Amino acid sequence: MDPVPLCLLLSLAVLGVAAGVAAAEEDDEYTWPRGRVPLVRDRRTVRLSSPGFTAEPGQRREPRGTCGIECQSRLPRPSAADLENLLSYETVYENGTRTLTEVSLQDAEEGPAGGAENASTRPLSRRRREVYGTDSRFTIADKHFATNYPFSTTVKVSTGCSGILVSPRHVLTAAHCIHDGQDYVKGVKRLRVGLLKLRSKRRKGSKGGGGEGGGRKGRRKGEGKEEGGEEEEEGGKEEGEGKGERRGRRGRKSRSRRSTESKQPSFRWTRVKQTQVPKGWFRGVADAVAVDYDYAVLELKRPHRQRHMDLGVVPSVRKLPAGRIHFSGFDDDRPSQLVYRFCSVSEESGDLLYQYCDAQPGSSGSGIYVRLKEPGKRKWKRKIIGVFSGHHWVDVNGAQQDYNVAVRITPAKFAQICYWLHGDSNECRDV
Repeated sequence: MDPVPLCLLLSLAVLGVAAGVAAAEEDDEYTWPRGRVPLVRDRRTVRLSSPGFTAEPGQRREPRGTCGIECQSRLPRPSAADLENLLSYETVYENGTRTLTEVSLQDAEEGPAGGAENASTRPLSRRRREVYGTDSRFTIADKHFATNYPFSTTVKVSTGCSGILVSPRHVLTAAHCIHDGQDYVKGVKRLRVGLLKLRSKRRKGSKGGGGEGGGRKGRRKGEGKEEGGEEEEEGGKEEGEGKGERRGRRGRKSRSRRSTESKQPSFRWTRVKQTQVPKGWFRGVADAVAVDYDYAVLELKRPHRQRHMDLGVVPSVRKLPAGRIHFSGFDDDRPSQLVYRFCSVSEESGDLLYQYCDAQPGSSGSGIYVRLKEPGKRKWKRKIIGVFSGHHWVDVNGAQQDYNVAVRITPAKFAQICYWLHGDSNECRDV
């Protein structure tokens, strides 16, 4: 789909705000639910042999033993011991070493987050597709829009996937972007994350002196010190103010205008310090629910210093206003372009969201988010409720049906991911 005007895209990016917001101000369905999540504690950590890093990145195998909609609805509630096994995790460090950490859960009551209804759909021909009918994706063509929240939270993973910023140092992505269920993919040992930033184009051999040279020096210093585009501009202003108030202000104003006009978005890459993957993703541990744990967290070597998106849990997505989800990613068929889409969820189970959001390889790992009101406040807030996994075949009424599937964040998964981010489960008690 061609680039769209900003005014139209802004109206699409929100979740049904334009219609009926005033009437729904006190309606619970428009409010983030409150609840308690289990406490995750490390029980034992053992060192494992170094991984081989032999799996091919982007290899698009169908996960073995995928549990479909009907299967998900019949799954018994997992016991605390089952959850502890599935939520135990491997950590791969930058130097290639690897550990396995077993966890314990306190106050674990994990049940289906949302009931799945049996879908009455006709069988489809066995054909892989990720764009259904008319392509409804939007390319974020405006350079400033692409580098502002919420789109600035989307990152590119060097193995060919997308991810989303969930803390000043952490990225949430899909596990299959890191590990194919048997081994870590090639490139994970030197894994990198790319953030889309505005960078100034500087002319080679340009001459300058006095106040102007001082201004350029100030901006460079800001760029080296701060990761975000806004922080770079602020750093340049503070550096220039020491050169004389009036002349400095006039010079900064004109230089800032020229700098803004010349900036173009490009990826700024940061190395990954460590990668954490839940044990539930590994084959042989839980073949029947492998897709349910298709998520991983990457810790960056340096903080990115830009706004991230918080995690959230909702009992049912289909019962939300319009039952609509949103996510952005770097699809393979639109290189270096940020692609945004939204759609309604067709079916849901306790762990998965089945939908027809148009996507292409490269968007896997994108953060699925919705926008609801904060409890007791008039403020609306976006939160991540899942991770986009990709195309899957599932059993529906005894026939194979294809969907684009996302892994939903349940209370136990929230507790685990939050523990990875903070290192202290006490900070993850409430959601």
